[in-house]
Amino acid sequence: MKHIKVLGKGCMNCKTTLARIDERARKLGVEVELEKVEDMADIVRMGVLSTPAVVIDGVVVHSGGVPSPAAIDGWLR
Repeated sequence: MKHIKVLGKGCMNCKTTLARIDERARKLGVEVELEKVEDMADIVRMGVLSTPAVVIDGVVVHSGGVPSPAAIDGWLR
């Protein structure tokens, strides 16, 4: 199972990112644990300056903007 964090203050792009990751994981049949991180101190501590950002198993894989479905599929495979 992949542990995925979506970092951001709760803007529409953050919500879209979270929903898109959930949708792609279900479509691919990949089990994920999704977590939303909104605390700015935690976000900065992870080295992220632009949100939404995506962290998979402790590694920042995306920052700034909504990731494409193709990018998400690549992370989940």
